[in-house]
Amino acid sequence: MRKRSSPLKTGFALLLFGLLGGCASVKSKSLPYDAWSLDFFAPDYMEVWIETADVVDINGRVFRGAGGGIPAMGYPRAMSKGVPSEFRGKPAGWHENPGGKGRYVTGADLPRLVYVRWQSMAEPQTYEAYIEITESVRQLMRKREEVFCAFDGKVITDYRELLVVGLAPGGIAKVWVEGPCLTAIEATRVQGTINPEGPYGGRSNGKHRPLLEESKAYIDKFGIPYGSW
Repeated sequence: MRKRSSPLKTGFALLLFGLLGGCASVKSKSLPYDAWSLDFFAPDYMEVWIETADVVDINGRVFRGAGGGIPAMGYPRAMSKGVPSEFRGKPAGWHENPGGKGRYVTGADLPRLVYVRWQSMAEPQTYEAYIEITESVRQLMRKREEVFCAFDGKVITDYRELLVVGLAPGGIAKVWVEGPCLTAIEATRVQGTINPEGPYGGRSNGKHRPLLEESKAYIDKFGIPYGSW
């Protein structure tokens, strides 16, 4: 019997086809630096597990598995154990200059589309989002700026080579571009959708990864600040 493609995979393929029409005319190697980085973070206590993050660059090349795993998060701290006497994290809203954790997308040109599928363990729920990166955002990533960098203690040439994605409960994905010494500029905000296959593509009988004890205690006490992201 012929194996039938899942609606998710078929929809992804059709979206890519529509987005990439005419990409052959785009010039290659438009980056003014070696590579850009795809970074992720989650609000305090709102734990996330990224199942996959895939990238399509402006030349139509697909980079699967460009991100995954645990993103950056302020609280709980990496070495924390148990429930603290005081919750110091503030999950509501976004930081002015958010930082993330990820990796450089080696070999890719500037991004045109980012697809991310993640488990929001705070709810729990599994979401997916298609994030289109506009030409205006790519222009920011190409723009060379002179800036005083505290890390170097001098004026340097810097680029916004970091694409930072915040993932929040309710399926929210918000994106910024920033540089090591340049402030973050908001790029876009996307409302993701529930992934119909569930966690791990339906291979875990609907079971999500468990929350850490501290995160669970915070959510049990204060709830999830929906609407703040």
